[in-house]
Amino acid sequence: MQEAKISLEYLFELKHTSDEDPDLEMNRQRRKTENQKRVAERGQWASKTEYLLVAAGNVVGLGNVWRFPYLCYKNGGGAFLVPYGLLAVVFGIPLFLLETSVGQYTQEGFVTCWRTLCPLAQGIGFGMLIITLCYFIYILIEAWALFYLVFSFRSQLPWASCENTWNTANCLGLHPSNSSNVSAHQTNTTSASTEFWERRVLGMSGGIEELGSVRWELALCLLACWVFCYFCIWKGVKSSGKVAYFTAPFPYVMLIVLLIRGLTLPGAWDGIYYYLYPDLSRLANFQVWIEAGSQICFSYSLTAGTLNVLASYNEYNNNCYKDCFWLCLLNSGTSFVAGFVVFSVLGFMAQKQGVTVDNVVESGPGLAFIAYPQATAMMPFPQFWTVCFFLMLILLTVDTHFMIVESFITTVTDLFPKLFRAPLRHRIFVLIICVSSFLVHLPLVTEGGVYVFQLIDFYGSTRACQNFMAICECVALGWIFGADRLNNIIEDMTGHRPSVFFKLCWKYVIPLLSLISLIMYLVDYKHLRINDWYVYPDWAYALGWTMTLSSVLMVPLWAAGQICLTAGTFRQRLSVLCRPVEDPAWKGRDMGDEGTTVELKTSAVTA
Repeated sequence: MQEAKISLEYLFELKHTSDEDPDLEMNRQRRKTENQKRVAERGQWASKTEYLLVAAGNVVGLGNVWRFPYLCYKNGGGAFLVPYGLLAVVFGIPLFLLETSVGQYTQEGFVTCWRTLCPLAQGIGFGMLIITLCYFIYILIEAWALFYLVFSFRSQLPWASCENTWNTANCLGLHPSNSSNVSAHQTNTTSASTEFWERRVLGMSGGIEELGSVRWELALCLLACWVFCYFCIWKGVKSSGKVAYFTAPFPYVMLIVLLIRGLTLPGAWDGIYYYLYPDLSRLANFQVWIEAGSQICFSYSLTAGTLNVLASYNEYNNNCYKDCFWLCLLNSGTSFVAGFVVFSVLGFMAQKQGVTVDNVVESGPGLAFIAYPQATAMMPFPQFWTVCFFLMLILLTVDTHFMIVESFITTVTDLFPKLFRAPLRHRIFVLIICVSSFLVHLPLVTEGGVYVFQLIDFYGSTRACQNFMAICECVALGWIFGADRLNNIIEDMTGHRPSVFFKLCWKYVIPLLSLISLIMYLVDYKHLRINDWYVYPDWAYALGWTMTLSSVLMVPLWAAGQICLTAGTFRQRLSVLCRPVEDPAWKGRDMGDEGTTVELKTSAVTA
């Protein structure tokens, strides 16, 4: 009651000040001018189209092409769509809206936005910063795809035969009945595509202890990828927005071409049947629901900070509420269509080899760099289909990767605006990040590099990090900042007030589901293995858990540090650190309606 009384007195005082203060209009104009200057320094999307293209390119990536179809196959075919669809509604879309609305409201990166909304929770942003650095390694997939693309123009695809210098005596070429991965394993032989991947591309050593020498061809591909990344983002959103006009739509052209071709292949419908046939008994398996939630989080780019950064370059009055639904629908729709592309080809491959679909499908790099190239080598005009596939793979990776790097650079720039925001300094900073990242990633293109890649991929952005960050975001915004206040902000920005459903998801559903998933991950945790036979040394597992904890522990450590450094009693410190530093609702708007801003301030006190 006392807080409500204070807020009413504040509102009454401010109203009378607004009526009597002759300098109020001057103050409004000053604040508007300051905001325009800030936007000019930081940058903004040139149009709504640029934002949608870049956002679509960011959320539609490798997870749609190789992870979603495999999870459907592994977890009951069409039955997997039930938990996936349900969790997309109660988990994916609400969290997507939360992150984009926060970015658009504060117009800050994913660290400084927490300083504005809830200083106590700024550790979430620093944790995301560490996760983003781990995501940098996915440029290696782009380098692998570029390597394959170069070899795709040869008159004979090198992964189709055993007549190469890197092949062993146990190699099997492409024959209708005896060159599958499974039959190869049973007869102590390996397929030509597997040998090309392991011996020619990777030059795999015996383990992470044997890094060996740098594969100079892969290093050149990696360098080319980082050079391209630099020129995509060197001018910030001014350059990345223009690049997206090509990199975002073109993969869909390739996807449609491959879909049409896949559906016309013999045996394609066997693969599609395997993809969609519902095994409803799998719905009783709790692990299926956990993997559906993990796929939503990974595919929608949640808890990574990129959504905050992308939305922070929007105008204040952009309808992020509507954008959220369309982008989530596009992402899930792309995943569903990609399943037809992958499994139609795997059905064709299974028929050619005389085996069932479950004996040729693999997840992750095995699907993209062993199974699919082997399948295209069996088709008429194999070079054309291989080029289409790897072009699509490269462009899917490019979009996601350069926005990950851009979100990191934006966040650091917002932390030190005077140091990095000037155009020349910004370009030098981007160059330093790209060059240093290339040098740091050179161990990834050594003979033992794939072991390092798998270790970072498994531990640096594990489900534990995603779930913990989702819990912290919802607690900080749904409970401390206030779900009602967040709804007021979204209504003020878009003119549409989210339904009470979103409030329930932010405060109860998402934290509860994330907590259950986190507990299940810890209970069922198993050490990372490669090809079910290679076990990492103990120091590697310790290094992996260090990467996981380095992002997770940032949240409580930052909160504890802030509490210790803030003056006052413990209760006063919490009160200061849980209160928004400023109210930026006037940013990007005409300041003619002060009443809305006052309403937000008042609700901030009473929430």
